[in-house]
Amino acid sequence: MPSLLLVMFILQLSLHIINTVGASTITDLLWILYNKLPTPTSSSSQRARKLRAEIIRLKRELSKVSPQDDFARWAKLDREHKKATDEYQKIDASLKTHQTTFQSTISTLRWLGTQGLRFLLQMWFAKQPMFWLPAGWVPYYVEWILSFPRAPLGSVSINVWGIACASMIALVGEALAATWVLVTHKPVPTKGDPMAYEATTENRTAGEKGTPREEKARQGLKKEL
Repeated sequence: MPSLLLVMFILQLSLHIINTVGASTITDLLWILYNKLPTPTSSSSQRARKLRAEIIRLKRELSKVSPQDDFARWAKLDREHKKATDEYQKIDASLKTHQTTFQSTISTLRWLGTQGLRFLLQMWFAKQPMFWLPAGWVPYYVEWILSFPRAPLGSVSINVWGIACASMIALVGEALAATWVLVTHKPVPTKGDPMAYEATTENRTAGEKGTPREEKARQGLKKEL
């Protein structure tokens, strides 16, 4: 049986991934995977993809044929296009009905497997210590907070352990995101950076005018000389 500490950590990590990636994105990916497996909707999904490609092909051919110059071919392509469109709309409507049911089922299972399981564990193991702290390691009020709500004094409760896991996972996620940005993106020079100052100096030497106050001071300096 896996450790309760590990179970809570995996639950918090799963919740963080779902919140970061997005529940709808995960559900859409699962729907695509579901249609690739030998399921009741797999054949309909494949047929819909073929019909969609066929509709696009017929539409392109229709745009190249003039009904005045070649009416027979245009009429044949138009009939094929309408037939494929009608069949695609029927299959697509059926798939959307199945997709709505699939999304509802996945949402329920996702909640039961994450939030529901977490609440159940927190209630069931509320009095069980996750681990014990060394005697006298922290003050009494800290021991009381760490054992909240019903764990033995001097231990860490499952609620506090879950909060600690969620906080640590969020910090690590932000650190990884910041590292990724620093590695893949170069910092843009600001106005006070040396690069910005050098660019400004080069523009001035190239003959660009400064502000009106600078031009006035420059003309006064020339008169004095």
